Amino acid sequence: MPHEQKVHIIDDDQAVRDSLAFLLQSIRIPAAVHESGSAFLATLTAEHQGCIVTDVRMPDITGIELLRRVREMKVQMPVIVITGHGDVPMAVEAMKLGAFDFFEKPFDDEAIIAAVRRALDRSTASEKETAERAELEKRLSSLSNREREVLDGLIAGHANKVIASDLAISPRTVEIYRANVMTKMGASSLSELVRMAIAAGLTQ
Repeated sequence: MPHEQKVHIIDDDQAVRDSLAFLLQSIRIPAAVHESGSAFLATLTAEHQGCIVTDVRMPDITGIELLRRVREMKVQMPVIVITGHGDVPMAVEAMKLGAFDFFEKPFDDEAIIAAVRRALDRSTASEKETAERAELEKRLSSLSNREREVLDGLIAGHANKVIASDLAISPRTVEIYRANVMTKMGASSLSELVRMAIAAGLTQ
C-alpha cells in the first residue's frame, strides 16, 4: 500500500519540531516529527512519499549526513534544510548535495509553507516519472528479440523496407512486427513510440 505524502520534520529541539508540525497541520499538510536523524532513518523506506525538513546541526548525525544517507537509499523525497546563525556554509554544502532549499532561523512561516508546497509538488512529479519509467521498462521487456530489432529500426528513423533489408525479412513481416510493437508499447502513433523510446533512454 503506498505511503501518503507527508512532511517529515527532523530536529533535536522539541519546540521547533512541534511548532512546525502544528503550522503545517493547521493548513492540512500531514506532518510527522522525529527527534533525530537516526530515528528518522530507522523508519525510512524507498516507498516514503512527501518531503523532509531537517535541522542542519544535530547531535547524532548532521543534516548533511542525513541528506547523504537519504540519497544512498535512493529515496526521492526533496530535503529542505533549516540552519541556525552561522551555519549558512553547511546549508550551501547541503544544496550542492541536492537539498531542495534552505532557511535560516528564525524563518518566516509563509515562506516555509510555500517551500514545502513546492517540494511536495516536486515529489509528486518525481514519483509519477518513476512509475511511468517502470511501466515503460515493463512494456519493453515484453517485446520479443525481433520486435525489439524492429523498434530499434523505427526509432532510428528507418523506413519499413530498410528495416526489412537490414533484418533479411519481408516488408510485410516488418509491418506485422511493427503493429505488435505499437500494441505492446501502447503507442497510438509512431511519434508517440519515439517519445516513449526517448523517455526510456533508448535513443542517443
